[in-house]
Amino acid sequence: MGAPFWKTKTLEAMTPAEWESLCDGCGKCCLSKLEDEDTGEIYWTSVGCRLFDAESCRCADYANRLARVPDCVGLTPQNVRTIRWLPRTCAYRLIAEGHDLYWWHRLVSGSAETVHEAGISIRGRVKASETDLAEPDDYFDYMLDDEP
Repeated sequence: MGAPFWKTKTLEAMTPAEWESLCDGCGKCCLSKLEDEDTGEIYWTSVGCRLFDAESCRCADYANRLARVPDCVGLTPQNVRTIRWLPRTCAYRLIAEGHDLYWWHRLVSGSAETVHEAGISIRGRVKASETDLAEPDDYFDYMLDDEP
């Protein structure tokens, strides 16, 4: 058997199904992040997107997310190389940087649950939905010390 596709193909050469399968289901992309306007530093919060299903760690309307959530970022082979807030464990980022997938990634382990079992996902760690917050300053109450 040959090497897995993520070891032999560039992000640009992957089929749509291969591209989508790279998502490990951690849910970190769907957390609100704050950016310091002066320094560009990114601060993570425990606030989930309005479409985020915190139990499954998946988007409740993935097919329509870009239309329904104006600030949702659709990942592409081009932008994963420039988005500074992608998690350090993100498969798109890892492959773009020439690294392999971690043992807990479903493509390696064979199970979508290992990302949760390894404590990588945000399952059980989302403290609010963006729809719960009345004012932009409310996000500061949910700031995290580091990337979850």
